[in-house]
Amino acid sequence: MNEKEAIALLIKAGCSSSVIDHCKTVSGYAKEIAVKVNENAVKKGNPADIDINAVIIGALLHDIGRSKTHGIRHAVEGAALAVENGLDEKLVRIIERHIGAGIPIDEASGLGLPEKDYMPVTIEEKIVAHADNLVFDDHIGNVEELILDLKRKNLDEKIIRRFIKLNDEITAMLV
Repeated sequence: MNEKEAIALLIKAGCSSSVIDHCKTVSGYAKEIAVKVNENAVKKGNPADIDINAVIIGALLHDIGRSKTHGIRHAVEGAALAVENGLDEKLVRIIERHIGAGIPIDEASGLGLPEKDYMPVTIEEKIVAHADNLVFDDHIGNVEELILDLKRKNLDEKIIRRFIKLNDEITAMLV
């Protein structure tokens, strides 16, 4: 799947133009992160072996489930849409695991999600989740803005630490 096909799928699914704009911004930022992580790994003699296309397309499609709901279940709905449309399992997992900095199995059902682990595992999943966390609507913010936003939403400190941990993990690969 290429970028044009991914955008066509967002439109076909019924995503609003604001969701599509957000997805484009996340995709551009995720690509930038993935390329830089790869470059830094090569400089250190240890190529990161990132599937840049999966990052780009996964980021474009990460919010396809917002065509069905804007709640936390949009990741589950999006993964289902991805499966229905015959997308690769790698893309399905990026879509399903992009919410927040991941949701462990013991928290999933309490949030109305099927009992499953939604923690990003692969570097591609982590990059897309991280980029999405730092894109507010269609502009790129920073971790300080993210933390303020999370505190305004009265999220538990344990959850905020998960966002910080993901940020730290990705940031460490950028230097």
